[in-house]
Amino acid sequence: MELKLTKPICFFDLEATGTNVAKDRIVEISILKIFPNGNKESKTWLVNPGVPIPKEVVAVHGITDEKVANEPTFAELASKVYEMIKGCDVAGYNSNRYDIPLLAEEMLRAGIDFDMKNMLAVDVQTIFHKMEQRTLSAAYKFYCGKTLEGAHSASVDTEATYEVLKSQLDHYEGEIQNDVKWLSEFSSRKNCADFAGFISYNKKGQEVFSFGKHKGKCVEDILEQEPGYFGWFQNADFPLYTKKVLTSIKLRKLNTKLK
Repeated sequence: MELKLTKPICFFDLEATGTNVAKDRIVEISILKIFPNGNKESKTWLVNPGVPIPKEVVAVHGITDEKVANEPTFAELASKVYEMIKGCDVAGYNSNRYDIPLLAEEMLRAGIDFDMKNMLAVDVQTIFHKMEQRTLSAAYKFYCGKTLEGAHSASVDTEATYEVLKSQLDHYEGEIQNDVKWLSEFSSRKNCADFAGFISYNKKGQEVFSFGKHKGKCVEDILEQEPGYFGWFQNADFPLYTKKVLTSIKLRKLNTKLK
């Protein structure tokens, strides 16, 4: 079953130096752009992360320091990547917890004001786990009836993720909807204001901290009662996108006071 689209959707996959979205760097990015008329556009870039790639990570994706030594840095590629995904929805496998947060970090480091407010995000892994509880290779075998050759290659994983989602629509026809907004909401694990889960929403729709001494407390209230907390947060080792969200909340509160 083909996807019903009102605007393009970009399936993407990242390979990186590790799994810490605040510290690790992208070494490969592959994007498969699907247009409402069914046309496709794909692009894969190798990326010089500017830091050594750990041996245990190389063992997973096979991308060595030597392989990316002469490749552009993400800062040099950022505008091209952003141009390809701008105005699109996005999808991936475990993308809500890993690929999107990591991409956001790299974009912000490169000086691009990356924001997900007008993008829907479909996480194919979450749909799979809610329905079957498997891995990508197992998902590919289960839904597509084929063995995934070349797993952990960004381009292979991206194409497989796209095929899995289409097969999920066929397999669960009548149970899940062929609608990107519905799929985005269904594949969302929790209601977070940021990607990393440090700021979430309460039942009233207010942003609250989801960690530490202020867990469950309204962000606006804490920023007003404890002004120094904002500075501490900005200087601490939190993801850039989380800091961006906190800053927007602070600015919103200031603008409300000025009205």
